[in-house]
Amino acid sequence: MAAASDSRPIGVFDSGVGGLTVLAELHRRLPAESTVYLGDNGRAPYGPRPAGEVRAFTLEAARWLLAQDIKVLVLACNTATARALPDVRRLASVPVMGVVRPGAVAAAAATRQRRVGVIATAGTVESNAYGLAIAEADAAIKVTQLACPELVPMVEAGMLDGRRAESVIRAYLEPLLAAEPAMDTLLLGCTHYPLLRAPIERIVGSTVAVVDSAFTTALAVEDLLDALDARAPAGEPSVRRVATTGAVAAFRTVSERLFGVDAPAVEEARLERAAVVPVD
Repeated sequence: MAAASDSRPIGVFDSGVGGLTVLAELHRRLPAESTVYLGDNGRAPYGPRPAGEVRAFTLEAARWLLAQDIKVLVLACNTATARALPDVRRLASVPVMGVVRPGAVAAAAATRQRRVGVIATAGTVESNAYGLAIAEADAAIKVTQLACPELVPMVEAGMLDGRRAESVIRAYLEPLLAAEPAMDTLLLGCTHYPLLRAPIERIVGSTVAVVDSAFTTALAVEDLLDALDARAPAGEPSVRRVATTGAVAAFRTVSERLFGVDAPAVEEARLERAAVVPVD
């Protein structure tokens, strides 16, 4: 009997351009799969927003992606995952995967001294999603979390390296590096932050492992497709769509820096407004 297959695309959502790091890893690991990416750049960043507003925005985005007839939905946004993952799972008729647990698994696997620093948005830090997920992976790991509210707007503006970017990042990281006990692993708890990986690695130095959720999320999606017997049919061309609620030209600039000549065309998306989901 021939194996089952599913040609529908994988849906990927982020508050802006950050989830492109997850999308790039999905393309690398699953080149035959079609994808639909939605960035809510028009309302980024999500980190400073109230939890109920993040939930409402995430549900709007999820409805848009579900209308594209996807087979899996990836919340490639740590704030959206931390604030809205259960709500989206209740809404969706397809499997929904967040990025917090894969990131926590990556950090737990990387640390040698059980000392992990997490940089993330204010919303993600406030939710303590990473603290809980890392403790679930290894309760002995000491976790120090730091909100870095300037980094997402910096990435959205295309400021990915250079003296100004390094100055902003250094102001956040130096106190974290000076804290005791010293961390040996830094988890980039926002999918925007891997786009700043070069200056981050220069600042933390070679003794600190820098990890993010992109690779482990893509691996988890691959395992899920295999478990569901839902890989794309062999030999069919993949279709890769990218949409944004913000400025198409600005989004395209960052996308081209990440994907180069393989950057997908960028289309404009409009989301239907939903009621704010109250915080439990």
